[in-house]
Amino acid sequence: MTKTNLCALSLLILIGMFGLGSAQAASDSPRQMVVAANVHAANAGLEILNAGGSAVDAAIAAQLVLGLVEPQSSGIGGGAFLMYYDPKLPEYRRVIAYDGREMAPAASTKDMFREVFEQKKGYFDAVLGGRAVGTPSVVAMMYMAHQNHGKLPWESLFKPAIRLAENGFKISPRLYFLVNRDRLLPRMKAARDYFFDSSGQPWPVGHLLKNPEYAKSLKLIAEKGPDGFYKGELALKIVAAVTQSAFNPGKLTMQDMADYQPKQREAICGPYRVWTICGMPPPSSGGGAVASILGLLQSFDLKAMGPNSQQAVHVILEAERLGYADRDMYMADSDFVEVPLDMFTDQHYLAERAKKIDMNKSMGKATAGVPPKNSRIAFALGLTPELPSTSHFSIIDQWGHMVSMTATVESAFGSRLMAGGFFLNNEMTDFSLIAEQDGLPVANSIEPGKRPRSSMSPTIVLDGQGRAVMAIGSPGGNSIIAYVVQTIINVLDWNMGMQEAIDQPHFLTRGGMVYLEKGTDITELEAALVKKGHQVQVRLINSGLHGIIVHYDKDGPRYEGGADKRREGVVVQ
Repeated sequence: MTKTNLCALSLLILIGMFGLGSAQAASDSPRQMVVAANVHAANAGLEILNAGGSAVDAAIAAQLVLGLVEPQSSGIGGGAFLMYYDPKLPEYRRVIAYDGREMAPAASTKDMFREVFEQKKGYFDAVLGGRAVGTPSVVAMMYMAHQNHGKLPWESLFKPAIRLAENGFKISPRLYFLVNRDRLLPRMKAARDYFFDSSGQPWPVGHLLKNPEYAKSLKLIAEKGPDGFYKGELALKIVAAVTQSAFNPGKLTMQDMADYQPKQREAICGPYRVWTICGMPPPSSGGGAVASILGLLQSFDLKAMGPNSQQAVHVILEAERLGYADRDMYMADSDFVEVPLDMFTDQHYLAERAKKIDMNKSMGKATAGVPPKNSRIAFALGLTPELPSTSHFSIIDQWGHMVSMTATVESAFGSRLMAGGFFLNNEMTDFSLIAEQDGLPVANSIEPGKRPRSSMSPTIVLDGQGRAVMAIGSPGGNSIIAYVVQTIINVLDWNMGMQEAIDQPHFLTRGGMVYLEKGTDITELEAALVKKGHQVQVRLINSGLHGIIVHYDKDGPRYEGGADKRREGVVVQ
C-alpha cells in the first residue's frame, strides 16, 4: 500500500472512531418511525410516539434531548425550521411551514461586524461571545406547533430529556472529537467547567456526563411554557450571559426575549417531474434553492444518464451554480426585503435559465438572473459565512403526520456561551458581515428584529395525489441545499431506497469550487470534470442526512428510513 493510500485509510479509520460513520441500516415500519442524529434523541421521540403522541410531540422530545447529547449542533439556545404534513387537510394546504428562526436584537446595527471584515480578522473573532447571539427561538416555535398539532400534554414531552440530564449520558465519540478539537471552548468558563476535568482535559468517550442545570431549565419551561424561557429567571440568565460575556459582549435585552414571536408560513413548493417539492420559505433560502435547482434539472433526462455518471454529475453541478447564484443574491428575510420568490419556482424562467448549461463545459462562476416578474429588484452580493453545525430529523406517526425539522446553533457550540445548561447560538453571523457594496444594499444585511438567512432545507416531497412520499433534510451549512437535492434525485430519478440514497458519495458546488467526497468512487470523475472546466477539490464531506420514504402499498403505507453513516444517526421504530 502506498503512503498516500495508507494516510487516507488511517484518516477514514479515525473518522469511524470519532463517530462519523456509525449509522443504523435502513428500516421498514408499517406504523411509525423516527430518524435522528443520536440514539438517545431518536428513542425519546419513539417513547412519545408509543405513548400516543403525534409527530410534533415526538419532534419536541427529540429536540430537547439533542440539545443535551449533541450540543455542538442544536439546542434550546438556538433556532429551527419545521415542515409539517397532515394527510387529512385539503390537498393544497397539507404542508405547513413553522419558522423558529432567531431574530436580531433591537440594538443591532448594520455595521456591528465591520471591523471583522475591514481588519481581515478570522471568522471566529465574530463568532465568539455575546455579540453573535440572536434571540433564541426554537422553544417558542415548538410551542406553537404543539398548540396546533400536539396530542400529549406539553410538560410530558420534557420527561425523557430531564431524565437523561439528571441521570447522565455517556459522551459519544463524535461529541468527544468536537470538544477536543475546539480551541474556543476552553476560553469560556461555563463550557470549560462542563466539558473538561480539573487538569483541563476533555472528558473521555464513555464518561457519564450529567447536566442538572439543563434539567432545571427544562422543568421551568415544562411548567410555564414559553414564559418559562422568555421571561423571568431563565431569560435573565440568558441576557446576563450575553451582555456580560468576557468576549464581545452583546446587546440582547429582556425586551428582545419577551418580544420574540415564531411564525407559521406558507411552504414554498415547486414541481419536479411528477412530484411536488415543498420546503421552507424565507428567511430560509433552502426551500427556494432546492426547488430552483430541481426545476432547472427538469430540462435534462437524469434517469437516462444514470447515477453518478460523468454527464449527470456535470449537469447537476451546473444547475447548482445557477441556483446558488440566485439564492446568494436575492434570498433574505421577506418580512424586511422584497424577495422575488417566483424566480425559484417559475418553470418558464427556470427552463430559460437551464439553457445556459453546456453539456461539454462548465460555465464557471454563475451570475444571478433577473427576476421574471420584477426586474427592478437590485441587490449586491453579501459576505455570509455559514458553518456546518446543525441537526436534522424526520418523523412519521401512526396517523401519517410527518415532520421534517432542521435545528441549529450555527457554528459548533454556537457562541460558546452557556446559560441554564445549554449553548447560545451565534446566528448573527448568518447575516452578511457587510451591508452594501458598489452602492447597492445587501438583502441579508443586519437590521433590528430581522431574521438571518439560512440554508436549512427541511423538505417534504408529495406525489401526484398530494400524498407525502418523502421527508429529508441535513446539516451542513450552505452545503445543505446540495445534499438535499442530491438525495432527492437519488430517490426520485434513480429509484434508490432511503439508505442507499444517503450512502451515495457526495459531489457539490456552491457556485465556485467543486467538492468530491474523499474516499469514495466519485473521485474517479475528477479528471473528467477538470477537463470540462470545473475547479475540483477532493475532501471529506460531513453531511447528516436523515430521511423517510413512504411506500403506498395495497395493505397501507409502509415507511422506509435511512440515517447518515457519516455521523451517529439511527432509525428507530
